[in-house]
Amino acid sequence: MKAVHFGAGNIGRGFIGHMLSASDYDVCFVARNPKKISLLQKRQEYPITLANNEQDTTIVNNVTAINVNEQHRVAEEIASADLITTAVGVSALGDIAEPIAKGIYLRMKANNYNPLHIIACENAIGGSTRLKKRIYPFLDEPTRAKAERYISFPNAAVDRIVPAQNHEDPLQVTVEPFYEWVVHRPALLDGFKEIEGVHYVDSLEPYIERKMFTVNTGHCVAAYFGYLAGLKTIRQVMSNTALRAKVRHVMEETGAMLIRKHGFNAETHQKYIDTILGRFANPNLTDQVTRVARSPLRKLSPHDRLVRPAMQASEFGIEIPHLTSAMAAAMLFDDKRDEEAMKLQHFIHEDGLSPFIRERMGIPEEHVLHQHIITCYEELQEHKVPKVLT
Repeated sequence: MKAVHFGAGNIGRGFIGHMLSASDYDVCFVARNPKKISLLQKRQEYPITLANNEQDTTIVNNVTAINVNEQHRVAEEIASADLITTAVGVSALGDIAEPIAKGIYLRMKANNYNPLHIIACENAIGGSTRLKKRIYPFLDEPTRAKAERYISFPNAAVDRIVPAQNHEDPLQVTVEPFYEWVVHRPALLDGFKEIEGVHYVDSLEPYIERKMFTVNTGHCVAAYFGYLAGLKTIRQVMSNTALRAKVRHVMEETGAMLIRKHGFNAETHQKYIDTILGRFANPNLTDQVTRVARSPLRKLSPHDRLVRPAMQASEFGIEIPHLTSAMAAAMLFDDKRDEEAMKLQHFIHEDGLSPFIRERMGIPEEHVLHQHIITCYEELQEHKVPKVLT
């Protein structure tokens, strides 16, 4: 069995590639980094280390790599693959759509009608559906019709913290012990080989929203509050009693919405929050505040981890003072090394707070959250102290 995985970064190697290899897939990474591609081709294996006290290390084998710019080779790999996965970042899905489309065209032209599943393992709701919408405009109508029969795009939720890191071995990657990969079972075609360790569910939305609005919301909130406090790592944020309590309160507010919407057991969800907070505080992981906080425009967009749960909570009549404060904190993220942070500050400076909240966050002026965010922003700005983060 062969899997083609787009993205040989830390998530690709440390999570998705590892699980595919453990399920007896031969994994071909499609990547951009020439050094990593060369090493993967030469060694056909790499080590991953768990961020636990024992520093357990596993060798991932049966792997290779090709350059994404070698589109004909990429297409040939896809034409004979049993599975395609991605971990490139949701904003980069459009960049890989054409190479995948060329592979699908070759596959259908060769009359390879074995089922093919394309799973986007990204921090986004409906990632695979988004990828499909990017791919299909590159296909002609006959190929598209065949693809509808023999190719499926199951949506998925993935969860594993893999911070930025440097090792003497460029292929080595350190990951937290916890992981979760959930796939929408009804989208699977007959003949699919299940991946060991993946949880297949009939209804994916509860799992995606639980993960997005607990893990992703909590992680970025820790970063934005930590940035304003002048802290450098997420672990430092979690060691600060007051900030840790703020992060917990945000997760409890999103949790109240999730419990109301999806019927989660309140006690079970509270334990889930406790687990996530423990993961953030892992003493064996060092994750930079500025890394977790990056791309604030995306994270403040209407359908992402801050605004979406806030609007849903508001619909249920749930008070969210801490999540509102967190959105304001995100609007104050001004790390000069982050392009989106600079754009964010430019938009606010040029257009003003209210237009930004209305146009960029999708919250109308008449909505109760709109003025609350402005109030929180002004309060946080008043107490903000210039900081130098290195």
